[in-house]
Amino acid sequence: MNDRVSSERLRVLLAGIFWLFLLAAVPWAMAATPPQPDPASSSQIQALQRAGDAVVSLRITATEGAASAESLGARRSGSGVVIGPDGLILTIGYLLLEAESIEVITQDDRTLPARQVAYDLATGFGLLRTLVPLRGIQPVPLAGVGGLTPGELLLAATGSNSGTEVGFTRLLGVRPFSGYWEYHIESALFTSPPIPSHSGAPLFNRNGELLGIGSLFVLESVPGQTSPTPGNMFVPVELLRPVLGELQANGHTRASVRPWLGLSSSERDGHVQIVRVDRRGPALAAGIQPGDVVLEVDGVGVATLEAFYKQLWKRAAPDAEVELTVQQGSETRKVRVQAVDRMKTLSKPAGI
Repeated sequence: MNDRVSSERLRVLLAGIFWLFLLAAVPWAMAATPPQPDPASSSQIQALQRAGDAVVSLRITATEGAASAESLGARRSGSGVVIGPDGLILTIGYLLLEAESIEVITQDDRTLPARQVAYDLATGFGLLRTLVPLRGIQPVPLAGVGGLTPGELLLAATGSNSGTEVGFTRLLGVRPFSGYWEYHIESALFTSPPIPSHSGAPLFNRNGELLGIGSLFVLESVPGQTSPTPGNMFVPVELLRPVLGELQANGHTRASVRPWLGLSSSERDGHVQIVRVDRRGPALAAGIQPGDVVLEVDGVGVATLEAFYKQLWKRAAPDAEVELTVQQGSETRKVRVQAVDRMKTLSKPAGI
């Protein structure tokens, strides 16, 4: 869309989308007569309207010298969605990483300064709040993934400088996910076709309830396929429910205070292989190099990213010394790495 969607245009668009939801659920071949409106239709359309109104665009500038700018850029853009009556906005955490300034752009073209409320390593979520009140925006309700079925049609919305876009995607599955950046969650939503500008994009069901927040584009949204299906990974908001109060009170969860090595890794041929070593991370100082294969953590064999991370995070102290058994070329050696608390390595805005 070339112009930001007005409230009226968005209402009409969402009404049309609601009927497409119905048509997708009832194939023409099975419908004896065209579907007729029912009493629930207007309430669902209103719920989708509320969901669309709650989507905001985000513009973030990182602090000068931020290490995360190397991979994420110094200037970032993405989406968020209002989830609290006080204007609390949920997005994906990496957008807020080492943020110096945050701007929120609403549906009616207001640009408002905002501050970070929380950045959570464990879930991957970020929370922020505008410095001036958000007027006329109702928060969206959160939904679980328990009732979802593969193939179900869902709605994704993205905010951008050129306007708000809404589109369909289908749920392909819910399964654990391990990221290359020392990240693991027990459940993630995988959808296809992929949506553009997925960072922080809210994912809704047909009732306008929030299911997840966009994190990644993935080449293989269904594992084991001969022809991979590209799609997106969304972090489910059911991971947010039990820790929302903790995030608002502390800025992160206790689970985020854990050993960090500064490694990017991948699973290759049944092994964990180092792809990149953070220039400010402790693994570099210990002599870990790209191409090394991690065989053991503290004497326990690891063959997957999930096993690698879970064994690493068993240490109670984030600054614990960790022993890695690594294969470097033809040589196998044990390397001791002084892990650190990742949260303490992040740059903060001036004055904080």
